[in-house]
Amino acid sequence: MTLRRFARSRPSAFAALVLAALVPVAVSCAVLRAELSGPTVQDRQITLAVTRYMREGHISRHELNDEIAERTLTNFLKTLDVQKVYFYQADVDQFRAQQDDLDDLIRRGNTEFAFQVFKVYKERLDQRIGWVDQLLTQPFDFTVDEEITRDPDAAKYATTEAEAKELWRKRIKYDLLVLKATEKMEGQEARDKLSRRYHGLQKRMNQLKQDELLEWYLTAMTTSYDPHSTYMSPSSKENFEISMRLQLQGIGAQLQYDDGYTVVHKVIPGGAADKDGRLKKKDRVVGVGQGVDGPIQDVVDLSLTETVDRIRGQKGTVVRLEVIPYGTNEKKIYNITRAQIELKEAEARSEILTEVRDGQEHKIGFISLPSFYMDMEGARLGLPNYKSTTRDVQAILKTFRDEKVEAVVLDLRFNGGGSLTEAINLTGLFIDEGPVVQVKDKDDNRQPYNDLDKGVAWDGPLVVLCNKFSASASEIFAGAIQDYGRGIIVGDPQTHGKGTVQSLLDLGRQIFQVPNAPELGALKLTMQQFYRPNGDSTQNQGVRSDVVLPSLTAELEVGEADLDYALPFDHIDSAGYKSVKLVNSEMIAQLRNASAKRCQTSSDFQKVQARVTRYRDQKNKKTISLNEEKFLAEVNADKEEGDLENEIEKEMNEAEDRPVVKKDYYYTEAMSVTLDYLNLSKLAGTTRLTTTTAR
Repeated sequence: MTLRRFARSRPSAFAALVLAALVPVAVSCAVLRAELSGPTVQDRQITLAVTRYMREGHISRHELNDEIAERTLTNFLKTLDVQKVYFYQADVDQFRAQQDDLDDLIRRGNTEFAFQVFKVYKERLDQRIGWVDQLLTQPFDFTVDEEITRDPDAAKYATTEAEAKELWRKRIKYDLLVLKATEKMEGQEARDKLSRRYHGLQKRMNQLKQDELLEWYLTAMTTSYDPHSTYMSPSSKENFEISMRLQLQGIGAQLQYDDGYTVVHKVIPGGAADKDGRLKKKDRVVGVGQGVDGPIQDVVDLSLTETVDRIRGQKGTVVRLEVIPYGTNEKKIYNITRAQIELKEAEARSEILTEVRDGQEHKIGFISLPSFYMDMEGARLGLPNYKSTTRDVQAILKTFRDEKVEAVVLDLRFNGGGSLTEAINLTGLFIDEGPVVQVKDKDDNRQPYNDLDKGVAWDGPLVVLCNKFSASASEIFAGAIQDYGRGIIVGDPQTHGKGTVQSLLDLGRQIFQVPNAPELGALKLTMQQFYRPNGDSTQNQGVRSDVVLPSLTAELEVGEADLDYALPFDHIDSAGYKSVKLVNSEMIAQLRNASAKRCQTSSDFQKVQARVTRYRDQKNKKTISLNEEKFLAEVNADKEEGDLENEIEKEMNEAEDRPVVKKDYYYTEAMSVTLDYLNLSKLAGTTRLTTTTAR
């Protein structure tokens, strides 16, 4: 799946990159449990609550009307069949004939339509798998010049069975070429792998839980208002909370689904599995048992969600894993005692660097911040030491002061956001007092949120690294730093552009108003829009960098403006803040010019520009050749330079695996900009804030 499609079909993922790392799941197709015959009373109750809160609380004040109904169906069809390979055009026409009734049905809590669509989907899927079986027994001519559509937006649904069969013939041919090119697999081995893949998919179709079906359908409706309003089933809500508090109870392993098997993607350092020492990356988990003598239950072809649910559990309890170690066919049983897992690599990390310029050494403090995390449940309960971004960064800054660091670099690349409270509090570590962000609700009520604590934790030069994946809370922080003239923003031309605020409404608590309410999931609802101290929204436009570095991420269509139904940019009055004037326009112009000259003569940045040009050419192509010679030539060209989208997607998924500082050409230029800024600050006599009170 391309990053562009990832961004457009699953926009909420940018607000929870940590969650993606916990359980990396391919956004494939929907699944259907045979016993799901229709919606339940609880489904109706949840649907009524979701529609009420969307109608009463969403910032757009958009009515649940025919327009939302049309968007809902469009979103739902993309969720099930984004490549347009399962449904016939006649199926879609039949669905479209009912779309104007969907708003009325949903408003009444009726989700029966979702089951009707799924029934057709299941029938089409079973038919296609039968075709796959036939195709895998037939020869293919890879010398023929023919193509397959690569862009889902340009693809069309088949109108006849003959068209559909031809589409699937090309699809299987393409799959075989990919296996040959990427895994050096061909002949019967490749055909067997494809057979397992598609039959595994068919089996997973029968594993959907009732709440998952409801989640997909209601989210198709909520994302029709904006890309970030989503319904979370109870299990999704639990995963979201784990991503925010950076804690879970289990064995400490990231798992992913691969052709019917649950495969270990990573063993988390310091976790139970890591301390046990036997479970390794790429091992396959084929069975799970509870307790020291509980029976092993087979999990081959089981959905990743259900397998993870069986492995997780209370600390101190034992889970038995039946494992096939990587590179073997021998099954082994590992008894592992579950424990509290601290997701250390997803929290703020730091390193003190020594940079030399003109024979003089400079200490630079570097902070890598993957997300704005906060243990929301711990904060709600008033726990004294709940997990907090601001607390962690404050401790790091104290170390920097003790070590006489001269400048701080805060890396927010790939930081998709998180807690609004933490964004405000973190900004307060760098400014003395004043408004950090302004918030406007659906009734045009405006509220500034100020840093109320006098003093700062760091009063020296500050550089903030951002890219197009820096979103939400990252943009609040970067925008405030820029408005106050507190530091410089370096990176892509602009950040992601997510300028909206979501509240997480626990539906059980909202409906029943009791502490031990039933678990009904949660609605992540866009209730407000935020604005910088200067009155600009970051919505769609993002925060523009003071110094732009050539990059690959800037080329991807993954910004807010690229998402379906994104809210528009707007502007309100300034909040009346006072600039600290540690940065001025003349200084920025000098920094830009010096950096541009270095980048123009850098062979590495020249390679980046060449890859950007090639990527643009490739992106404009709507088809892929199925001629083996041409296909492999194209793949080899990508390999020579590295496939841009795959490379960045891998970097996103492994954001927490990166070292604190990746010392490459980009780092070198970022450090050069930092040293330029430090030097200009010294010349201007603006190296420190007027207040030096440390928190």
